Formats: sequence, structure tokens, C-alpha cells
Amino acid sequence: MALLSMHGISLSFGGDHLLNDIDLNIEIGDRACLIGRNGTGKSSLLKLINGHYSPDEGDIRSAKDFKTAYLPQDIPENLTGNIIDVVRSGLTQTSSSQHHSEVETEQIIGKIISHLSLDPYAEFETLSGGQKRRALLARALACEPDLLLLDEPTNHLDIESICWMEEYLLRHCKTFLFVTHDRSFLRRISNRIIDLDRGSLAQWNCNYDDFMRRKSDLLHDEEVRNKVFDKKMAKEEVWIRQGIKARRTRDEGRVRALMTMRDERRKRRTKTGNANLNLIDAELSGRKAIHAKHITFAYENETPIIKDFSAQIMRGDKIGIIGTNGSGKTTLLNLLIGKLAPLQGEVIHGTKLEIAYYDQHRATLDNNATVAQNIGDGLDTLTINGQPRHVISYLQDFLFTTDRANSPVKVLSGGERNRLMLAILFSKASNLLIMDEPTNDLDTETLELLEEQLMNYKGTVLLVSHDRAFLDNVVTSLLLLEEHGKITEHIGSYSDLMESRAEQKNIIKKAGKKKSSTTKSTFGFNQKRELKALPKQIEKLEQEQTDLHNKMADPNYFLTSPEDITANTKREAEITTELETAYDRWTELEELKA
Repeated sequence: MALLSMHGISLSFGGDHLLNDIDLNIEIGDRACLIGRNGTGKSSLLKLINGHYSPDEGDIRSAKDFKTAYLPQDIPENLTGNIIDVVRSGLTQTSSSQHHSEVETEQIIGKIISHLSLDPYAEFETLSGGQKRRALLARALACEPDLLLLDEPTNHLDIESICWMEEYLLRHCKTFLFVTHDRSFLRRISNRIIDLDRGSLAQWNCNYDDFMRRKSDLLHDEEVRNKVFDKKMAKEEVWIRQGIKARRTRDEGRVRALMTMRDERRKRRTKTGNANLNLIDAELSGRKAIHAKHITFAYENETPIIKDFSAQIMRGDKIGIIGTNGSGKTTLLNLLIGKLAPLQGEVIHGTKLEIAYYDQHRATLDNNATVAQNIGDGLDTLTINGQPRHVISYLQDFLFTTDRANSPVKVLSGGERNRLMLAILFSKASNLLIMDEPTNDLDTETLELLEEQLMNYKGTVLLVSHDRAFLDNVVTSLLLLEEHGKITEHIGSYSDLMESRAEQKNIIKKAGKKKSSTTKSTFGFNQKRELKALPKQIEKLEQEQTDLHNKMADPNYFLTSPEDITANTKREAEITTELETAYDRWTELEELKA
């Protein structure tokens, strides 16, 4: 039996149905990705399953005691208190706590918080975006859901946190339905694709790349069928306009058939078009675009986040900047374009630079002004490539209808705000493009068009992104922001970097094995004594680990001091590493003994 069955579900908020007579089954073990264009109703479907909405029509059935948990796309603004309170608040939204005693509930909360490496006493408001996402995931998991619903779970996470979430979901979550535009994340964890297109659902038991090929074939077939239908209908319209010469039964049937065709054509929902993205190249800059010489930067009374960094950025370079959240990626961009001055060193700009800047926080947008006013500065026309263009017409290239173009920015979705930022960016000629997290909230079709434009762009690109597929398709080199303000350069894509690191690890591992085999080629007295002692050492570590786990599972554990909790968490990680080392050494000595 399916965990969840939806039959004949329809949902609308005025206008066309977001969901139109859809059916959906979720089975145990499904890792289903819900995909579709921005605004098609993906988030609404998740909220419908989670009980936020009721369907206009249709029936939803679920297994006995079925529970869902929902990780929202945006971090709630009204969440306050420490992490343990935030996680506990997830239980008040479900009946899960009714199936456990108070002691058992506190044990569950404690294990989840410990497992996600969170400090239970840290204030939620002070956390980074990545830590907040972990805390919200802990809140969702606390109710032990049968189905976990994730809406853009990788938003605002750095690459390290995204990789962590991939591993966690694959290891610890059995059934979940998620929405994402992160193609690498999708490819890694999904085993099923659910496509929401123009109010209808199609379910595909295949990987993402196979789905894209099959969907392309289906859209082509649909286009051919529509052309044949429209041609036949046009022929019938010509016939009826010529006048019916005789009121015969056959002619009346033909008229009725035409009325049916008109009704069918009126109900047809055409596929949403693609944004018309066209970067405007300014006059070429000098061959040397930016030269950074031994620059160091720190905010007041803080340790340097960029230390002794030098780089020479040439015209046409496409450079990706990556690092953990808070490592200084946006700061580095602002230093390179002159918005910030380094404490030491200097940044020299080449000649004829025309800079266009994409701000991840969208601070340049006026929320109270309309979309058209934001791009036109109060004027009705823009000059695009030397030609006048009406603001509304230009915005239609970015999928804004006339009504939406005259709406205030504050009512726009995240994807619409990003498209507006792109519209503003692309309205100006440039030869140095600065893009800080441009991929958030963009659907796959728009992402691919943006990639194509950047690849064909003749100018220089500096790009901050956590979208690994986007980086692979656009950049030719990477700047990695590491600890203590260190920045290293890597030539190639993100996948090239990962392959290089994997090769280095293999080389180090092989060198270690070779050294071990040459230095300890005999099984002597010392090795025999070491082998004899290992079982007791392992037993002692395992007992310490068990005692520590029991201590952390105690319902009163979180009444202890934060310092003790931090120390216990650190020791638990050390024990795991020591056990792995001990078992590896045991295997090595047994092989040597043989």
C-alpha cells in the first residue's frame, strides 16, 4: 500500500489551476524530486500534502498514523530561542509526541541535535544560513515523519553543507519528496522524477538526464500534434465563414465539431516560454582586467578574512569563487572591483573597464516601486544595444506579463526577483561581469540559458556560486577561500578540482602503505605485542563510546553546561576516528602476521 495517494486533486488561487485533476502515489523508499518552472505550484503541492492547504477537489488518502514534516524554502523570520527550543517546536505541530513519553521525546530530540552536530544552546538568530537550515532539518526530523517534504533544501548552503546534506539524506531518511533546481543535488539523491507542467503531473522512474531526453521528445510530439490540430481548425474556420449552403445534418455535425475544437483550443495551456537573455558586450577592456597585489583585509577588531592575496585576472577569464558561508567571498568581490579598500596591498584596474554587478541580496531593488520603475528609473523606454526599447516589452523577454511588470517588487517570488536582477544587469553594456549567487531560485531552463550567455560572453566574469553544475559549465578556473584568509587558485572546473583532490588522497594513501610495507616488513616482537593489545584497546574505546552515547541520550543531558556538551561532542568524534584507526591497524598486522 502506498504511504500517500492523491486522486483527482485540483487547486487554484484564481486564474488557471495550479493543480488540475492530478493523481500522485508516494511509496516507501521514494526519493522523489518534484520539478517544474517557477510559479507552477511545486511549493503549493508540498504544502497541500503537509496540510497547509485543502484541495478544491479530489481525495487524499494516507496510511494509518501517517506523519509528514516540512522544511520550507525560506527561513522563517519569527523563529527565536535556542536550537533545542526550535527543534522541540516541531513536535507541537504534529501528534508525534503523543506516542512517546516525555523522557523518550527528549531522548529523540537530543540524539537528532547531536547527530546534526548542533549546539543545543546556540541562539537561532545568531546562526549562519547553513546552520539555520540544519536546525530546521532537525525540527522536521524530530517528529519522526513517514514522509519528509523539502522545498529547495540547498538554498543558501555552501558546497560543503550541500554535500553533507546529500550524505545525511541518503543514509538516514528513507522516504522524501523534494523540490530543487540544483542539478547535482538532484542527480545524486533522487530515484524518481515528478514533473509538474501546466497543472498536470507526470511521473518518471528514471534519472534526471533520461527524463530530460524523454521530456524533450514529448514536447516535440506535442508541438507537432498542436500544429496539425491548428491547421485543421483553421480550415474549418474558413469553411464556416464562407457560409453554410445547406442545413443538412452532416453540416450541422461539422459545426458542432468545430465548436468542440474551439473549446479544446481555448482550454489548451501553452508551455511557458524561455526568458530571452542577451548580454550586451561593451568595448573590450585592456588585456589585464584586474591585478591584485598582496592584499589583506579584515573588518574592525577581527582577524583577517583575506590575507596576502595576489592574482592577475586577464580579459576573458571566467573565474568561480567558492568557500564556506562567511569565508569572505562577497568581500573579495568588493575588494576586486574597488567597493572596499584593502588594509594592505593594492588592486589595479585595467583600462576601459565597464562593470556590471549582480547582488545576491538584491539590495539594489526598491521593494515599494514597481518592476518597471526599478528597471526604467521612472522612464518608459530603455536604450538596448543603441536602440530604444519600451520597458514593458523588454521585461516580457524575462517572462514578466504587463500586470506583473506594474506590480510592486515586494510581491515578487524569489525566482521573479532574480529574473528582474538579470533584466537590470543585461540592460547595460559591460566587459566585467560580477555575479554573486545568481542561481538561487532560478528554474532549470533559465539557468541553462544563463550558462549559455556567460559561456559566449566576450568579457571577464567573476562568479560566486554554490551550484556545482553551474560552475562546471561556466568557469575556467576557481579561487578557493580557505582558513586563516588563505586563497588558492585551481585551473579547471569544480569537477576537475574534486578529481584532483581524490587523486592526491590516493597518492598519499598509496605512499603511506608503501612506507608501512618497507619499514615494517617483518612481524617481530613489537608487532606481536601491539596486535595482542589491540582487542583490549578497541573494547575500551567501544565501552567509552557506549557510555558517552547513553549519557547524551539521558533526558536531563541538556541541562548540563554548554562547555560539557561541546567537550562530549568533540570526544565522540575523536573516539570514532580512533576506532577506525585501530581496526585498520589490526587488519594490517593480521596481514603482516600471515
